[in-house]
Amino acid sequence: MANSTAKNGCPAPFFQDTLFTQGGFVEGRLCSVVTPELTCCLPCPMTDWAYPDSFQTVGKSAQWISVISTVCCVFLLLSWAALPVDKTFRHYLSISLTAAVTLMSLGFVIPLASRPDQCFDAITPNSMQTSSVCAASGSFLIAGGWAGVMWVFLRALSLHLQICWQVVVGRNFMWFSQAVGWGIPILGVILAVVLSGVSFRFGSTCHINHKNSLADLWVPLLVFSGFTIIIQFATFGYCIKVYLASLADNSASTEGSGLPSYTNSIRTMTPKQAYRRVRRVIELQWRGIAIVLIIVTDVIFFSIVFVFQDNTVEAVKHDQTIAADWITCLFLSGGKKEPCLSKASALVVNMPTVGAVLCLLAINGIWLLLLLGRWSMVTGWRDIFLNLSGRNKREFVSVDARLDDLKKDTRSYEMLSRDSGKTMDESVTQFVVTPLSPTAKLPLRSPSSNRDSTASNNDGRRTPDYFGHTARYHVPERSFSSPRAPQQTVTWDARDMYARQELPAQNDSYVNPLAMNKI
Repeated sequence: MANSTAKNGCPAPFFQDTLFTQGGFVEGRLCSVVTPELTCCLPCPMTDWAYPDSFQTVGKSAQWISVISTVCCVFLLLSWAALPVDKTFRHYLSISLTAAVTLMSLGFVIPLASRPDQCFDAITPNSMQTSSVCAASGSFLIAGGWAGVMWVFLRALSLHLQICWQVVVGRNFMWFSQAVGWGIPILGVILAVVLSGVSFRFGSTCHINHKNSLADLWVPLLVFSGFTIIIQFATFGYCIKVYLASLADNSASTEGSGLPSYTNSIRTMTPKQAYRRVRRVIELQWRGIAIVLIIVTDVIFFSIVFVFQDNTVEAVKHDQTIAADWITCLFLSGGKKEPCLSKASALVVNMPTVGAVLCLLAINGIWLLLLLGRWSMVTGWRDIFLNLSGRNKREFVSVDARLDDLKKDTRSYEMLSRDSGKTMDESVTQFVVTPLSPTAKLPLRSPSSNRDSTASNNDGRRTPDYFGHTARYHVPERSFSSPRAPQQTVTWDARDMYARQELPAQNDSYVNPLAMNKI
């Protein structure tokens, strides 16, 4: 450090800015003007001097959590793509939100895999022009944040329309959601990268620069997040209103079905009917409601923390007196940061808050798996793997086993095989006559002759042929399974059944009263 001090003209650990080129993100340097001819800059990266060494551990932990979140999101996306609907209950709102969280997680995973150098030189951080990893991680982080906010906004809007306004969202809303949910994030990423850019400013992940960041990123994100919260709480307020109204409703007409009658409009439902309908919707959508609240809270928390950190650093650049105590402590300690960490805490966000923000952003994929995933997805993948391994193929059955089953009942039935479409007689392997079998020397005979010759067969090796002949099927006389011409003409004469019986002639005039009405 003594040699560096002699060369630079700046006390340790600072460096003179004139000794370095203008490459990298020059605006990211933290420098202080000592004299009009001498400007001293803090070594890069700044977080190594403002935070303890455990800060790197916090950043690595958040990145590994992001890896787990990415795996969870990929599992969900593959399940929705490969498994049937009855296993996953997929929906375009859930699929798009999971894709957005995947993009956000990749913003933390890419630096972990590539391990980029945060600094262009001793005092200058890298930017997206000097580091492709920085450009990729920053773009993915901004795109994931924008897409996550837009899709939770659309999810909250869809739920609000269904519960509060009884609007059935259909195909038009789906196309509108796809256009807004992906169009605005693409536009937001372009504006943020072109007007502000990204650089290594807060750990190993690139973040947006201070220039124009409020106008092209933070304010629009907070506006849509605010709309989402307003819509969500308006929906909650309506649900509470419906619940309180149902408590005061004592009409007997609502004690039956929870659905409105056919004669009434859905807007003229009684309070209890409206409460039952709202309760059913919430029971189906509570997972989506929880996801909306979690992601919106994470985005707002991250935005506030990062904007506060960004504004503090910019204030130090323009007013060196703010960090005078910290800079003096570093000079007097000979470049040792440990005695000066307490003075630096007033200039940066404390490490527990930073760790909480990073972990909350990284854990979103795990929340999606817990709330949107289903156990039926696991069973669906299990069935696919079992089919691929061949364990679900038709079990092999030997011919002898089939013949034993047939011998249990000697009646002839023609049945179709489930697999081959053949009859049972065709699916059984034909009996092969070998030279060792004595039946090969016997001529074919009628069934009666076969029965007579059974007793005379002394070798005892011949098996009666129960299945060699097919019994002829005789159609019953009164069978109506197929149309056929009538065999005889049936006629009916009413006089045979209902004609009055002719009584024999009688000479006397006596009439039997019991037989006068006899038919």
